Amino acid sequence: MNPQWHNPEFVKKALLLSADDMNRTFRRFAHQFIEPHDTTDQLAIIGMQTRGVYIAHRIKKQLSDSLSLDIPMGVLDVTFYRDDFRTKMKMPEVKVTEIPFDLDQKDVILVDDVLYTGRTVRAAMEALMSFGRPRSIKFCCMIDRGHRELPIVADYVGATVPTHKNEEVRVMLKDLDGEDAVYVINEPDNDE
Repeated sequence: MNPQWHNPEFVKKALLLSADDMNRTFRRFAHQFIEPHDTTDQLAIIGMQTRGVYIAHRIKKQLSDSLSLDIPMGVLDVTFYRDDFRTKMKMPEVKVTEIPFDLDQKDVILVDDVLYTGRTVRAAMEALMSFGRPRSIKFCCMIDRGHRELPIVADYVGATVPTHKNEEVRVMLKDLDGEDAVYVINEPDNDE
């Protein structure tokens, strides 16, 4: 479990998605991913570290279990592609990038938990281009919370939830947190 997310200083303000809601969303994503394609031969899923990887695995499992499709999946860490990694005070934590297939001419779907400013997605697209030239890149997120700083739009969205800047959306995943749920968290020390 991530202890920070269970810190009493953070108040669970509202439940946005329950475990059942999330499971329905994973199933919907699986169907949406394949709908526009005559064949899935060139389709690939890339989970963005950290929570996007777990969400991507759940969607891949839906594709396999419900639709008998084996879509290749990779893992992407965008730490060194972020435009703010040099300005942070602490040393960035670098995670694994593993893309065990050729990206050239693939229809790639990037998966992450929350879309906020758009800067992480921009970094992910730059990182992908260093591995090859996909035919297309689509973006999937569990929650779009607004406040974009770049012209980035998700192609597949679990839920769109307008938030205040002093709120945070927490996507909880059973593998990491012991529960599947999405909450809006109030950060009491932020005066904005």
